[in-house]
Amino acid sequence: MSDALILPGHEWPQMQPGWVWLCGAGPGDPGLLTLHALNALRQADVVIYDALVQDAILQWAPQAEHIYAGKRGGKPSAKQRDISLRLVDLARAGKRVLRLKGGDPFVFGRGGEEAQTLVQHGVPIRIIPGISAGIGGLAYAGIPVTHRDVNQSVTFVTGHDQTGEKPQSLDWHSISKASEVIVIYMGMKHIAQIAGDLIAAGRSVHEPVAVVTTATTPDQQVLETTLGQIEADIAAAGLEPPAIICVGRNVLMRQVLDWQGMAAGQPLRNVDPLGRGRPAESA
Repeated sequence: MSDALILPGHEWPQMQPGWVWLCGAGPGDPGLLTLHALNALRQADVVIYDALVQDAILQWAPQAEHIYAGKRGGKPSAKQRDISLRLVDLARAGKRVLRLKGGDPFVFGRGGEEAQTLVQHGVPIRIIPGISAGIGGLAYAGIPVTHRDVNQSVTFVTGHDQTGEKPQSLDWHSISKASEVIVIYMGMKHIAQIAGDLIAAGRSVHEPVAVVTTATTPDQQVLETTLGQIEADIAAAGLEPPAIICVGRNVLMRQVLDWQGMAAGQPLRNVDPLGRGRPAESA
């Protein structure tokens, strides 16, 4: 086993045999991993990781066995119960187990289900939060999920339920009315229905929407469109999951906050995309 992370000014936790640490790996970029996650990677005997975890992150655990347990829509995937029970078995075998999940384990990541199963079987756990793609992925695209001139609320929803269908439990009319900005995880498969529901609930067909795929990685793509055009534009662009979809006027802020575009030498498109008629620094 590798030693725990050694940095001044902090006592880093030691991973003990028989424990499972459920850890968020962030939205993709290895640099967005937390130090607690890195500490866990350096100590684990076994790393069970999801589809969105980058290979570069796994390289920080060369001493560990790496077990793939990814779930991708429309493709053969491990069953959730089998994953949870395998964690139990590995812990009972005295392994130091790291369950590494993309984003944050408790944000549409089934981390809560896995943690519950472990506790029910008497396995001790530690939770290590991660940066969720619904926040970090949009930030990499130059889109703030909150901006005081746009929204005082943001709603995070999933685009499909346990069956893979559009969630029937979501009241899209209430969500549309109550939240200025809506961030949709795993929503590409049902985006036509979701957009239709939001428009039927009163959202404008011209409302700005952004689709960010493989966020924070070198393969990241960003599509700026509108609620009325999103289905056709996704098809025309040939975009594929994983994706985060953001609905709201905050998407317009990408015109001035596309920091990756700036780094590539691209000019800003609009210094006042919200049309406030005043410099941002005087706000």
